[in-house]
Amino acid sequence: MGIFGFFNKKKKETLDEGLEKTKSSMFSKLAHAIAGKATVDDDVLDSLEEILITSDVGVDTTLKIIERIEKRVARDKYVSTSELNNILREEVAALLAENNSYDTDEWSLPTDHKPYVILVVGVNGVGKTTTIGKLAYQFKNAGKKVYLGAADTFRAAAVDQICIWGERVGVPVIKQQMGADPASVAFDALSSAKANNADVLIVDTAGRLHNKIGLMNELKKIKDVMKKVVPSAPDEVLLVLDGSTGQNAFEQAKQFSAVTPISSLAITKLDGTAKGGVVIGISDQLKVPVKYIGLGESIDALQLFNKKQFVDSLFEKK
Repeated sequence: MGIFGFFNKKKKETLDEGLEKTKSSMFSKLAHAIAGKATVDDDVLDSLEEILITSDVGVDTTLKIIERIEKRVARDKYVSTSELNNILREEVAALLAENNSYDTDEWSLPTDHKPYVILVVGVNGVGKTTTIGKLAYQFKNAGKKVYLGAADTFRAAAVDQICIWGERVGVPVIKQQMGADPASVAFDALSSAKANNADVLIVDTAGRLHNKIGLMNELKKIKDVMKKVVPSAPDEVLLVLDGSTGQNAFEQAKQFSAVTPISSLAITKLDGTAKGGVVIGISDQLKVPVKYIGLGESIDALQLFNKKQFVDSLFEKK
């Protein structure tokens, strides 16, 4: 086995382990729902609907999946319960294919300009700063020159946390004192990253959603000052969500989308929950692609989201 085959195998093992609770919950409920039944009928579909909703796929997305399966059952006349898993797998894969444009195993960046600027948003407690640190690690590991900007100057520990990650990964952190103007920090960070020919700048922001107007104004100001340094900045607005909170994560995503355009999602803490279905629902309902998933505490546990690998792992029976 070549070195890339080894890393892909390790990634798949991590994905399988991270989704184990969701898989176990879904399959045990599905097995119970179809016990004693030969074909997919209304009772089976009702049970499947409940299973998907309790796996935090979300009501609207669940109804969409059920409707598609109903059409297949009506078209094919006879669909056995033994086929249900494969049909469900195909329909979930189709949904993700419609709503997700990312599908890569490489930590690559656009080559037409640098630095590539990622503005990271999300409420406190979802793993935002940890995700930034792990992103920095993955990009540096891929040979990229990484800078971090500590623009969450509202929360006392935020600057310290990102500095600890900077030291751990071995990348520069541009910061000011607590309470400083976040836009000023972002301006300094991008100016420094540009002057030092960095490949990527990742900027942390405050996680205050209770004051939407304040957050909206702050994010707009950050974007405006960065455009003075690099007109295309930011290239990406990444929203970090805690997958273990299920539908609460979906509500946060909707609220943040109302405050600022979101271009990609990172869903963390999937390894500790049976609510992995939230990945499917959020991607479908927001039409925003999931780009990263967090599957553990280790520094390399943040993975690029690959929809085929996700579906294969979720529906793979042992």
